[in-house]
Amino acid sequence: MPRPRRHVCASPRQKVDNADELVSGFPKTRDELFEYRGLIIGSVEAGSFSGDQLRMLAEFVDRRGGGLLMLGGARAFGEGGYAGTAVADVLPVTLDKAVGEGGELAHLTVRPTRAGTADAVTQVADTESASLAKWTAMPPVLSINRLGGVKPGATILLSGTDEARRERPVLVTQRYGRGRSYAFTVFDSWVWQMHASVAVDDMTHEHFWRQLLRGLIDGVPDPVDARTLSDRVEPGEPAALTVDVVDKSFVALNDASVVARITGPDGATSDVPMAWTGERSGEYRTSLPTTVPGWYEARVEATRGGQPVGRAVVHVQAAPGDAEYFDATMHASTLRRIAEETGGRFYQAADAASVADDLRYTGRGVTTIEERDLWHMPILLMLLVGLLCAEWGYRRAVGLS
Repeated sequence: MPRPRRHVCASPRQKVDNADELVSGFPKTRDELFEYRGLIIGSVEAGSFSGDQLRMLAEFVDRRGGGLLMLGGARAFGEGGYAGTAVADVLPVTLDKAVGEGGELAHLTVRPTRAGTADAVTQVADTESASLAKWTAMPPVLSINRLGGVKPGATILLSGTDEARRERPVLVTQRYGRGRSYAFTVFDSWVWQMHASVAVDDMTHEHFWRQLLRGLIDGVPDPVDARTLSDRVEPGEPAALTVDVVDKSFVALNDASVVARITGPDGATSDVPMAWTGERSGEYRTSLPTTVPGWYEARVEATRGGQPVGRAVVHVQAAPGDAEYFDATMHASTLRRIAEETGGRFYQAADAASVADDLRYTGRGVTTIEERDLWHMPILLMLLVGLLCAEWGYRRAVGLS
């Protein structure tokens, strides 16, 4: 079964299980590469990989759903020859094919963007204001790579200002297929720890890298990925349990045997078989029954041909909803927009006195009165003319006229 909790760097070997695991270098098969959750490519030129390995890197993000981080350096990005490769399609920045060796050295003062101030990756303190103060005190760092630009849909989390006061992207991310990619254009972030202006006990550098690595592998799917629509349901209401099943190459399996073992709050267990939905490849679904309040656990195990594919665990709570007790703030802008789009009006407490008068004159929801001139209704005009003609004919018939 794949070992889903390992990470690997393209140059130094990290978190290997034994001395022979990477004896032949970077993984040469997709099955071997897809055992990992995150990849970090340092200053390693594209020529260090074969064409198939470069395509494997792209599929690692797209199909496997892994995280890819490329670091700046003299042999990274366009300077490393990645322009025009499959890896270039994955990266959140475009690469300049015309760059020469050596790149363009720039000293950057790094600050989080508006999106970066709210992103967990760049939060290096307890609050957004404290985090921004930390970034403001960070010493300048170096960047050498010339980028073509930021791709549409990508998000700049950190931006740097060079000596000419030009803005350059420092940390950029985007979703790609099932996974996520990052581009970190700085190659000497250790300065944030080793610079003379940084206190010895300052943990900003460590915090940033912990957050970045956590973001790199956050949400990376396993071969068996279980989820519920909500982690809380009303007691007695079934919870929809959905499971995605893939093989070690992350190809969806529609012929797997999937069983969910449900454990209730009282410790009673029951096995519930899950069937392929037929709606999407590799998707299995069932209902998780909840009879009494408490926590329910679903341990899902998938096998194929008697061989294990993977396992997953998901929890759901059966308890009365408490959403009404949270976020009681009035969202005035949302309510005003709803009122405008539906033809209504938005009132605040200060305008409550005018509600009764407005209801009296709007007429909405009461009675619609439509007035028409009788002479402008052809059917009535014809009826009146017919009655007049009939009276005149009757008078002629009886000799009254």
